[in-house]
Amino acid sequence: MTVDTRNPLHNPFRGHGLPPAVLSDGSMADGEIVTDGTAANALFALCPAAHRTPLETRPDLAEALGIGALWLKDERSRMGLGSFKALGAAFAIARAADAAVRSGAAGSHDTALNGQTYVCASAGNHGLSMAAGAALFGADAVVLLSQTVPENFAERLRGKGASVIRHGSTYEESMAEAVRLAAAKGWNLLSDSSWVGYDAPARDVMEGYLIMGAEAARQVPEPPTHIFLQAGVGGMAAAAAAAARTAWGDAPNIIVVEPDRAPALLESIRAGRPVVTSGDVSNMGRLDCKEPSHLALKYLAKAADRFMLVSDAEASETTGWLAAAGIASSPSGTGGVTGLRRAMKTPEAFGLEGTSRVLVIISEGAADD
Repeated sequence: MTVDTRNPLHNPFRGHGLPPAVLSDGSMADGEIVTDGTAANALFALCPAAHRTPLETRPDLAEALGIGALWLKDERSRMGLGSFKALGAAFAIARAADAAVRSGAAGSHDTALNGQTYVCASAGNHGLSMAAGAALFGADAVVLLSQTVPENFAERLRGKGASVIRHGSTYEESMAEAVRLAAAKGWNLLSDSSWVGYDAPARDVMEGYLIMGAEAARQVPEPPTHIFLQAGVGGMAAAAAAAARTAWGDAPNIIVVEPDRAPALLESIRAGRPVVTSGDVSNMGRLDCKEPSHLALKYLAKAADRFMLVSDAEASETTGWLAAAGIASSPSGTGGVTGLRRAMKTPEAFGLEGTSRVLVIISEGAADD
């Protein structure tokens, strides 16, 4: 697929969403994402590992980029798991356990899900979050990994008590096997994506991500003018955009950043409907998703201002640039910063100026590469 990585795609659906015909023809998942993080924060407070991650203010990097302020929401220490995704699957499992206790089906949270098994496919930290959440509430966890996921990550999953199954050469092939196993064995499929016939679990995962966005909104000293959000299937970007719109309304310019080898959201916006893309494997492994989450796509079609693509080379360069500044992450974790750095080559296309205030997310640490 040939894609134009030079200029951002202005979102023609901003403010009103995808065409009604697309939303009603059965090709989109039902439901909407949650945009109010109040309930998520209340449940999160019950978690023993709950804590707020820091927001870094880096005037040195802002000066180097030629902008007024740069704020980095640092998710590398989230719940001891090293990624924002600690908030997703673990939160969805916690919600199920809490519902069991409240209904009287279970006597305590730590045994509420005894006898149940959760299964997912993972290209990275979603599986780690699911494994940790399952262990907290008495469930078993099975994670499908493709052959391209490093073995050290498989060992981390096993260390959290998960069973690891290798299947396929791509994330999509692993996901297909997870769906098959869930149906065949009666397991609970817990994906961070959504599609026709599957949306409620993914909505719970995205609701957990709202916690991160709400924290950032409370931490920044003044509203940002721009927010650059890296995206794979789009769950984190949608949740962060929802938190931003709740806090600041239409003011921030929200830009979604994807690998040019996996432009699922950008091409779906261009087509006005969800599409499956193809391309070589990206070094932004956690963002290397060829098909968007339908719930995330629906919300981002309303809330995001622009979509843009970055190359693997740019991602690697940005990771090195940040490492030299004391911020160790991965090409996936620094995707938003990569987008910002590319945008500063043509700032007028993004409405960037010398006084712009930019919020980005460092979504994971370096150890997960």
